[in-house]
Amino acid sequence: MEATRVLVVEDEPINLEALVENLQFEGYETTGVSSGAEAWRAISEHPDEFDVILLDRVMPDMDGIEILRRLKARSTPIRASVIMQTALSSDRDIVEGLRAGAYYYLTKPFTAQALLAIVGAAARDRRGYRKLQLDAQQATRALACMATAQFTFQTPEQAWDLATVIAKATPNPERAVGGLSELMLNAIEHGNLGITYAGKSRLLAEDRWKEEIAHRLALPEHVGKQATISFERVDGEIRFRIRDEGPGFEWRDYLELSPERAFHLHGRGIAMSRQVWFDRLDYLGTGNEVVAVIRL
Repeated sequence: MEATRVLVVEDEPINLEALVENLQFEGYETTGVSSGAEAWRAISEHPDEFDVILLDRVMPDMDGIEILRRLKARSTPIRASVIMQTALSSDRDIVEGLRAGAYYYLTKPFTAQALLAIVGAAARDRRGYRKLQLDAQQATRALACMATAQFTFQTPEQAWDLATVIAKATPNPERAVGGLSELMLNAIEHGNLGITYAGKSRLLAEDRWKEEIAHRLALPEHVGKQATISFERVDGEIRFRIRDEGPGFEWRDYLELSPERAFHLHGRGIAMSRQVWFDRLDYLGTGNEVVAVIRL
């Protein structure tokens, strides 16, 4: 597998050296720069070079927030996962970074273990979304003519495969596929299989998430459970409706990227679906049904 490429932006030379050494020891292909200006030049000249950007929040010439704002303003988006490293850990500072586009956080000082866990999570998400985007590009063009459809799915693999196919019916498959896959996966793991937020955190930390999904899918109480996704093109919109057989959840807590979850290894899918991947996201009833909308 191709090495994950990380851009490390840190203005303290000793800290920069330590970060680069830790990441290179774990097999990451790492580039280190010591200023915001150097970081922006590296990103501008090689926009597809990096999978993960480890970004210092406070720098004298151009701070991390300014770099994020410039990334957002680009006509062609940067697809790297951005991790903000900072000593500014107030809710206000974290929310500012989240809204600017930093979906992962490390609070200084942090351990090498915390660094590798967060970089690993960001790299995993980047690889997953990129694979889905490439698969969506290769799906049949005929789906762009689809007016209505309905599908059922039970496993994460089925959800990912369906997401790549259905996304091709939208004007921008690369945008849609991330949100579809996240919402469909939520319907399986949290809806039908009852894995809690805390439970998933523990499973990811122990690298047992896939094993637990397979275990629960085989249990008698879950064998017959299915989730559905329907597609409708109407009134200048594409509407996706995803429903599971679970009791629902308190979905309002996940519509925003909250400060307390900024340091977790997961928990960004619903907020990103609402803020990045879809034009509107509406949960119905107890939360076991969601409608995602893309305007045409």
